[in-house]
Amino acid sequence: MSDMTPEFERVINISSKRRLIHFMKTRKLANRMFPSFSGLICAVTCSLFCLLETSSVLSDDLSLKSLATSRVLVLGDSITYGGQYVADLETYLRLTFPDQPVNILNQGLPSETVSGLSEPGHAGGKFPRPDLHERLDRALAKLKPEIVLACYGMNCGIYHPYSVDRFEAYKVGMRRLHDRVVAAGAEIIHVTPPVFDPKPIAQRTLPAGLDVYGQPYEGYDEVLGLYAAWLLAMRGEEWKVVDIHSPMKQLLLDRRAKDPGFRFAGDGVHMNAEAHWLTAQWILGFFGASDHFGKWPTPDAMAASHLGKKSDLPKLIKQRQRLLCDSWLTDIGHLRPGMSKGLPINEAIEKANELDAQVQDLITDSE
Repeated sequence: MSDMTPEFERVINISSKRRLIHFMKTRKLANRMFPSFSGLICAVTCSLFCLLETSSVLSDDLSLKSLATSRVLVLGDSITYGGQYVADLETYLRLTFPDQPVNILNQGLPSETVSGLSEPGHAGGKFPRPDLHERLDRALAKLKPEIVLACYGMNCGIYHPYSVDRFEAYKVGMRRLHDRVVAAGAEIIHVTPPVFDPKPIAQRTLPAGLDVYGQPYEGYDEVLGLYAAWLLAMRGEEWKVVDIHSPMKQLLLDRRAKDPGFRFAGDGVHMNAEAHWLTAQWILGFFGASDHFGKWPTPDAMAASHLGKKSDLPKLIKQRQRLLCDSWLTDIGHLRPGMSKGLPINEAIEKANELDAQVQDLITDSE
């Protein structure tokens, strides 16, 4: 491959080469679209693939068990607010550590970015995209997390083609998020954005080269790929980063080669249940989970395997998380209109405790 230098040949293995070939194709396209950015792409690529095969070294106090015993705050946009991968994480942890008080709080907010950007006419002109930083300090002060998972990027490029300014806004926002969480005394684990898939919404996407984008750019996943690459390269600054973009992209391509109609997101953005379950697995793998998840096609199958029968455990966990998510969002405050206000926080906590007791009973009865 002409783009691969002897230096690359010495530092990457065969599996890395496959990913590098795919990334170099993206780089060639990016060079044609924005040649002034080619040097930075090359630098990010070099950093990424020198680091990609290096396993993240977790500190002694950041392990799979710590995820089950710490106050965990999950931040993100509507994909996170949807809650499925967060509930899947909790389901796995409760089954794996039945005696531990798993405490994972979903605080995703639809439309949100870390970049502080909003496209003209967002939501039909009803409101601009909310900026995480408007509520972050309040959330950290009230919830006092020990571990923060943060998945941003999908909205941060506002569905436009690449631009230096938008990329810089994303990087500045991510660094600000990282620094605020660390200053609050918590560990932060960044999660790369999932895949944008233009195929299901092909009639509603726009090509490159336009002055205005009132609908998503058809090549927007190339932008997300660059954002993900930058995040992964930040491992060089000791950031902890879980990559879901690369494996999701590859799996989408593999599955679509066999089934052209296959998709992980019916609207190109919001992941389906399978993609959420995969996301949970990749996050758990980062924390050291060694289970062969393929034996459990769904969280329900996992619960049934552990409990010896079909169970409402995943449903109850998601119900509890939704209850607390909406109530805490309202209690902390945010600028996104149209959200469910939930119950007053004290009532929500009381009802959540009742659901927690039901969850624990299901687990205990199986032992």
